[in-house]
Amino acid sequence: MSIKLLHGAHVPHRKNTADCTPKRMPVEAGTLLTIPVSMNIGAPSKAVVKVNDMVKVGQLIAEPGGFVSSPIYSGVSGKVKKLDEVLLFHGASCQAIVIEADGEQTLYEEIQAPTVTDLPSFIEAVKNSGVVGLGGAGFPTAVKLNVDPAKVDYICINGAECEPYITADTRTMLDDAELLVEGIELLKKYLEPGKVIIGIEDNKPQCVKKLKELCRDLPYVEVNALPALYPQGGEKVMIHNTTGRIVPEGKLPIDVGCVVINTSTLVGIAKYIKTGMPLTEKYVTVDGSAIANPMNVIAPIGMPVKKVVEFTGGYKCEPKKIVLGGPMMGVSVPSDEEVVVKNTGAILAFNEKDARPPKTTDCIKCGRCINTCPLNLMPAHIETAYKLGKGEDLKKLKVNICMECGCCAFVCPAKRPLVQVNKLAKGMLWDYNAKLKADAEKAAAKKAEAEKEAANV
Repeated sequence: MSIKLLHGAHVPHRKNTADCTPKRMPVEAGTLLTIPVSMNIGAPSKAVVKVNDMVKVGQLIAEPGGFVSSPIYSGVSGKVKKLDEVLLFHGASCQAIVIEADGEQTLYEEIQAPTVTDLPSFIEAVKNSGVVGLGGAGFPTAVKLNVDPAKVDYICINGAECEPYITADTRTMLDDAELLVEGIELLKKYLEPGKVIIGIEDNKPQCVKKLKELCRDLPYVEVNALPALYPQGGEKVMIHNTTGRIVPEGKLPIDVGCVVINTSTLVGIAKYIKTGMPLTEKYVTVDGSAIANPMNVIAPIGMPVKKVVEFTGGYKCEPKKIVLGGPMMGVSVPSDEEVVVKNTGAILAFNEKDARPPKTTDCIKCGRCINTCPLNLMPAHIETAYKLGKGEDLKKLKVNICMECGCCAFVCPAKRPLVQVNKLAKGMLWDYNAKLKADAEKAAAKKAEAEKEAANV
């Protein structure tokens, strides 16, 4: 199949920890883990434990709060110290379960592999695993996989890991490759796709080689070495660059016969179905110019960033910026008191030089942002429309479909904060559409009232 690749940016790889097998953090007695009940797109989970309850590793501590939600399990054994209100790094607040670890890491005795015999029981198992999109999105995987198998032509296994620095998925593909293949076989059995395509950027040749070897007897599996072009791991980009299909505006991947799932997400599902152990910990890459010893760590969910960094050897200089996730789409956090959550792929800490924002100058109308955007948007024009407060223009410019990958800001020679403006412009567009809707409803009500009065005359 000949496919013209979508645009993107050649970002520096900096995969310094690709050869670092993850080290599991020991959990010391007295360590406080703060586990937010909102770790996924959708409804927050609801705590099912209370203060002074004793919990064990793998024990349910919060149940789904709605259809688009996910259960949460303890990654440590210990005592529930409090149910606290915490401010998340993106500004919202939610309840959090604070557990004081006893250092014993005692497994919950009721852990057992689920019985999976058909699609409904498979989806139920995926839901009970606590797994969400571990590549960063955080969308509950059970909801994503709850589709009509007759509509599934392709399942795309996303092993691109296109962000600089992050190698958590790389290590998953190397260290848990057999589980990944077991997960693929589960998807084939219950979702019945015509083909399963594993998309991996070609800067990970060891992953491509290993998975080709393991899948050589699975004729429905294709391992694609994709060009290392950011954002290769974006869902719509992955679908187009592996299948040639385009997801239209306002549609979902399943509307074009595709399902996309991250490698670590699929391994988490396979692990739960095989052993009954739900998601309680996360592979996390710790790197950046302020980190003394970059490495991959297996950290319990809820572990403070500060503790994870200390485990790796600490900082080699004062960090001036800490980012959870990659440098392109990650979020800068105010301190290392933040905690590891389900979709934390990396902890990056940067020195003063790397953290200093670049000097912004005037747009020179070069068009690089337009040529680079994988969705063919016009970021420079969006910036102008936003500054002028023109909601109608933002609607025409389709800012609503921006994936916020940051390619535009990365390639801009004037260092314009284009992706940040796109985020703000989405909010402006939302307000504009809400006003249009309110005006339309008001006009309709006025018209109905006039018609009623005319009928009574």
